[in-house]
Amino acid sequence: MSPRRNRPRGGAVKSAQAARAASAARGGGGGGGEGERYGLERVESWQGEEWVVRQISGGAAAKRYRCPGCDQEIPPGVPHVVAWPQDGGVADRRHWHRACWSARDRRGARLQRSRNAPRY
Repeated sequence: MSPRRNRPRGGAVKSAQAARAASAARGGGGGGGEGERYGLERVESWQGEEWVVRQISGGAAAKRYRCPGCDQEIPPGVPHVVAWPQDGGVADRRHWHRACWSARDRRGARLQRSRNAPRY
């Protein structure tokens, strides 16, 4: 018995590449649309403000980020959430652990201070 083949054969690969090229031509974006790469965006209300929330898969997470909910690092390859105010820009985006984003109403900001730092 021969081993199972997990990849589609030539015709399916060519048709998938043609579909991506057609999608890029329609959307005007460079290698695939942003929705395809990072997932769908939704709008949530929090603290009287509208927030755009995007789920990031582990494959799309390529950098280290610091979660504002727990002040811990989010390493590359870990699925997480990106949220920013709807009227904000790129600089306002924050990367959260999924659990921290879900518990954002029950948690305060976790500021880590050194021993000698003043407590304002």
